[in-house]
Amino acid sequence: MTSKSSLVVAAVLLTLGGVTTAWAQAVPITQGASPPQDAVALPKGSREQAVKALPRIIDSVMKRSHVPGMAVAVVIDGKTVFAQGYGTRELGKDGAVDAKTVFQIASVSKSISATVAAIEVGKGAVSWDAPVARYLPDFKLIDAYVSAHGTVGDFFSHRSGLPGTAGDDLEDLGFKRADVIARLRLLPLDSFRNSYHYANFSTTIGAEAVAAAVKQPWERLADEQLFQPLGMKTTSYLYRDYTARANRASLHVYHQGVFKPLGQRDADEQAPAGGVSSNVTDLAQWLKLLLADGRFEGRQLVEPAALLPALSAQSFSARPHAIDARPGFYGYGFNVNTEVGGRPSMGHSGAFLLGAGTAFRIVPSAGVGIVVLTNGAPVGAAEAVVAEFLDTALYGKPSRDWYAAYNGVMQGFFAPQADLSGQAVPAKPAPAQPLQQYTGHFDNPYFGPADIREANGGLTLTLGPKGMAFPLKHWDGDTFAFTPAGEAELVDSLASITFTRAQGPAGGFVIKVYDDSGLGRWTKK
Repeated sequence: MTSKSSLVVAAVLLTLGGVTTAWAQAVPITQGASPPQDAVALPKGSREQAVKALPRIIDSVMKRSHVPGMAVAVVIDGKTVFAQGYGTRELGKDGAVDAKTVFQIASVSKSISATVAAIEVGKGAVSWDAPVARYLPDFKLIDAYVSAHGTVGDFFSHRSGLPGTAGDDLEDLGFKRADVIARLRLLPLDSFRNSYHYANFSTTIGAEAVAAAVKQPWERLADEQLFQPLGMKTTSYLYRDYTARANRASLHVYHQGVFKPLGQRDADEQAPAGGVSSNVTDLAQWLKLLLADGRFEGRQLVEPAALLPALSAQSFSARPHAIDARPGFYGYGFNVNTEVGGRPSMGHSGAFLLGAGTAFRIVPSAGVGIVVLTNGAPVGAAEAVVAEFLDTALYGKPSRDWYAAYNGVMQGFFAPQADLSGQAVPAKPAPAQPLQQYTGHFDNPYFGPADIREANGGLTLTLGPKGMAFPLKHWDGDTFAFTPAGEAELVDSLASITFTRAQGPAGGFVIKVYDDSGLGRWTKK
């Protein structure tokens, strides 16, 4: 999960109303809440009709989207009533997807992380309202007040003021989790608790505070407190566990209208936000827990009072643009809203441009939950299956062509990123200086050191702790072009690096794609 996929998924779901809410259906009417019976009644047999229609829905969406593989599970009234796999684990190889096939689930991980946190909140080990600094004493942001008062809940609900996708650029360059979180202290902040910016490392910060409170690594905590009790034997936050599974789905990028398996995504550094791998059989167990208000097989695994805040609106993820428009909300790790028929629902989507598109949603008052995993880049397939199934379950028929709607908005994923993308090469570029005028060692407090080296008649930029090398191609004058790291590379992106010179050797350079927060400037050492 990197910068572009995070923001586009959030925007798509808010635009279409595809991920929806949790409101406290157990709150007494005297407190002003609407009782569940105010919702539009389910048509007779509609849930069963939806399950019966599901193979047709899946077949249609897979044919239209061309995603290589898909797995789907449905829970109704505490039972798994559907768990099937379709398509192939990797194009060009044998191996069909089944209900046990393990997928990388991307940002659906955030909702699982919130569930783990809720378990510890219910035990009294931590509080949603506790400052993360209580558990992470070295944690700092640029604003001392936010550093001292930002709570676990603030970071799980993306309302700390950190900019969208904060830290993703550092992860792309190979920085470790602790290094990324430490460097976030340099980023400018938006309004504390009055802004919403979806950022992977915001969730990771909240999760790290919970892990520190109980003195366990996050990955082990989740396994012991959630996965083992639910019997989720093939679910893990560790990338090495995913790669060890024989029955696993490979990621497939989407390039020029075709899916291709080009690699995997190691999301260990942001694991609480996007690192879970699982299958639909395991995830159905988790949906049962959520639908039963934290109860599983006769045991109260999560205290309802601890789980409810995660499943309730905590942030405006999209303020209404008109008086007749519905707002969007985010809880602690869950998108939250209300279905058009008045039923509270909760969900999330996930995306890797390298090749994952996932989604789930639960409607507690209807006793229904569905999870869809695909091994194709996010083209709207997972969300479309979820939406058409739930429309059928809640209203007896789909309300629109959901695949067309989601696919249309998802095209924003595949637009090139960075400032030179799509620009014509200058017809008469100003000449560059002799290449040795640009070489040297440069430094940047956020991105770290960089080297510009001359070799074989060209320049190379080296960035990050792993020494990632980027060939530079002359563009115009003191400006050169390169392809940046991460998902931008998958969508034919082109970024500028402009050297600053007076006379003689360059004293620094600016990389515009990294300069949104004013931190993309290096100076010569």
